Amino acid sequence: MKKLSLRARVLTGTVAVAALGAGTFGAVSASASAPAAAPAAAVKADTNNRNLQQSTHLTVAAATKAAQATLDAAKKENQRVSVAVVDRNGNTIVTLRGDGAGPQSPESAVQKAYTAVSWNAPTSELAKRLEQAPNLKDIPGTLFLAGGAPVQVKGAPVAGIGVAGAPSGDLDEKFAQAGVASLAR
Repeated sequence: MKKLSLRARVLTGTVAVAALGAGTFGAVSASASAPAAAPAAAVKADTNNRNLQQSTHLTVAAATKAAQATLDAAKKENQRVSVAVVDRNGNTIVTLRGDGAGPQSPESAVQKAYTAVSWNAPTSELAKRLEQAPNLKDIPGTLFLAGGAPVQVKGAPVAGIGVAGAPSGDLDEKFAQAGVASLAR
């Protein structure tokens, strides 16, 4: 087989690159001239549409107000706690770590709030249910210790407030209830 000169190899490579580029340009040009897809039909947002559901959510301002009221209640009793407020879906809206609160308390507060809103009940009541159904504690993200309280509108849960860090769950839950009460004012 005859060996190609450097000049022949460069020329052959250039032709190959040019051919590849032309093919790519042609494909891009062809797809650019295709008509655009029609936009999806918009759903008419009216209260008679059976495919839509309205829900109530706390604003960030309301969640912050509740969290601060919770911290204030704990501070009056010289307790160092963290508080978390989650929405109906368990997503954290706000978390406040009080001065001097333990490093585990923010995460525990989120889990208590999530548990309270998930079952629409204070976590102290839910902890009692573990006697009949001990596998409840295995549900990810939950914490069945006193300190979580649901926020309800017409009996339905719209948020949860969780508190952690006080020496007892009863105190944690008392402070969470203070946060819930602040939303009624």
